[in-house]
Amino acid sequence: MNILLIGGGGREHALAWKLSQSPRLSKLYCAPGNAGIAALAERVPLKATDLDALVAFAQTHDIGLAVVAPDDPLALGLVDKLEAAGVPAFGPTGAAAQIESSKVFSKGLMAKYGIPTAAWQAFDDPVAAVAYVRAQGAPIVVKADGLALGKGVVVAQTVPEAEAAVRAMMEDKRFKEAGARVVIEDCMTGPEVTVLAFTDGKTVVPMLSSRDHKRALDGDQGPNTGGMGAICPAPGYTPELAQVCMETIFGPTIRAMTAEGRPFKGVLYFGLMLTPDGPKVVEYNARFGDPEAQALLMLLDSDLLELMLAIREERLAAADVRWRSGASCCVVLASGGYPESYQTGYPITGLPADTETLTVFHAGTALSDSGQLVTNGGRVLGVTARADTLDEAIDRAYAAAEPIAFTGRRLRRDIGRTHP
Repeated sequence: MNILLIGGGGREHALAWKLSQSPRLSKLYCAPGNAGIAALAERVPLKATDLDALVAFAQTHDIGLAVVAPDDPLALGLVDKLEAAGVPAFGPTGAAAQIESSKVFSKGLMAKYGIPTAAWQAFDDPVAAVAYVRAQGAPIVVKADGLALGKGVVVAQTVPEAEAAVRAMMEDKRFKEAGARVVIEDCMTGPEVTVLAFTDGKTVVPMLSSRDHKRALDGDQGPNTGGMGAICPAPGYTPELAQVCMETIFGPTIRAMTAEGRPFKGVLYFGLMLTPDGPKVVEYNARFGDPEAQALLMLLDSDLLELMLAIREERLAAADVRWRSGASCCVVLASGGYPESYQTGYPITGLPADTETLTVFHAGTALSDSGQLVTNGGRVLGVTARADTLDEAIDRAYAAAEPIAFTGRRLRRDIGRTHP
């Protein structure tokens, strides 16, 4: 079977790595891919948002399954276009992907169906938003309604910080139209946990838990990023908590989407806060998280391609979802200045060889005209290791990251080191 994987970051390299292990795979294409993915797939020079060109490519290359990995093409309805053109596709429809592409929609869904989340209000007028912030006080959370590369959330510790976030999003258009509306919500407290789930719109199969580290600096300081590292499983996420989440969040969300005429098929990401009042939803994503996917896929023992086909064909209930024992850790090496401005094109040296328990996933890399591996993004590499224990996985990932060098290289030193 020929597969077209759409996207070009660390998540897509991890997906390509796992899909390439399937005996059902004949040929793997990736659009646009990156330098690391090039070792596993034929790169296709098409942007993930060039919907018509991607559909045309799939039609002329006997694609048996198109895997739409990033948020933007999902929100734009690429899965709908592929299926309409006779190309089987993995991922939610554009209507279902709105659970991620609109914070206002997702918060409204939770309110309507009684799914636990923080108290909130939506605003399309910055004056009214600022007035609400002043009335509520801080800490308080300001979120851009639309997609903002994982950076559209500000956890403001003071009222002036929250006001500045509102103005940056709504007046200065920092995230363009994604910030035309904002959601302002209470600041929840407690450990954060990510649980991704396979779902075919009927059956929900949660994956192992994981924990992303969003802030740029050690100690959860600095601005939000797309993610500076992840561990799997998340300490403290007990079977009892998992059962509560299934009964109050996972199952109700899938049923709510079906009731709304937007059945969700694919991978649904539940960002959770384990508050003193119980688990609550921080956010939904309509696809694999990045870098959670890197850590999770290191521990997935099943054939990912078979699972994707089972989900599309609505036979997940009979699928074989297996996980390796142990734990994993992904440490992101980023460009200096990320998530703000940064330079690219710097040579990368010191990459270790991949082993059965260690893989360096490429996120923002390219090959120069001379064939040199160079930086080509904010997040550059995700050094990912698995081991029998979490501490061993963390140590292995950091040891492998140490010799990797490029100008401006930065990383957090505390991924998974402190467990709430």
